[in-house]
Amino acid sequence: MNNRKENLLKVKDQIADAAVRAGRNPDDITLLAVSKVFGIEDIREVYNLGQRDFGESRAQELRDKAPQMPDDVIWHFIGPLQTNKIKYVIPNANLIHAVDSVKLARAIAEFGSSKEISPSILVEINTSQEEQKHGFSPDETIDKVLEIMEIPGISVKGLMTMAPFTDHVFEIRESFSTLKKLHDRILQQKHNSNFNILSMGMSGDFEIAIEEGSTLVRIGTAIFGKRKRPA
Repeated sequence: MNNRKENLLKVKDQIADAAVRAGRNPDDITLLAVSKVFGIEDIREVYNLGQRDFGESRAQELRDKAPQMPDDVIWHFIGPLQTNKIKYVIPNANLIHAVDSVKLARAIAEFGSSKEISPSILVEINTSQEEQKHGFSPDETIDKVLEIMEIPGISVKGLMTMAPFTDHVFEIRESFSTLKKLHDRILQQKHNSNFNILSMGMSGDFEIAIEEGSTLVRIGTAIFGKRKRPA
């Protein structure tokens, strides 16, 4: 039997321990429960344990789930976003994590403006430079992020990345370290107190991510258990 209360407490303890190791305040790290492919009752169970940030990766799932949950849920859209699905995401997502092109950022801003909404976004960076992943390369990150920051009608809150699919801790750590360095370099050029989110780290590597500066970790399996159907 999956004990989600124990799972959630364990993850929070691991976050706190990793933060202390890095000389950081655990309260500065947001735990995002990745609820994609889980039903509304599963989400309610974790909500009733005190969790408020939830992540969805499919636009229609977010559209369908959000109205069924209390208003104090903070919804994150963490999957690839096609322009024709923006209409499902913007009215429901507090933060869009995976903006991987200037074109997408402009489309989000345009739709948000039509609804009198100013969407908050993170820019996705492919720090491991794997061909199968979305996101800007490290070399183009600063120029592209600064360009996106100039688009009226959206708020760029930070950066996100996914670690490489490897067991080599050094490569994982380097991927996260790269994102932190890029974030700091952008802040040197564009002072913005709202540009303060580093979304990096998942169930298998979030402790390393915290040690490297993550402010938001995306945890699914370690809280909810195994997926009920393919993601």
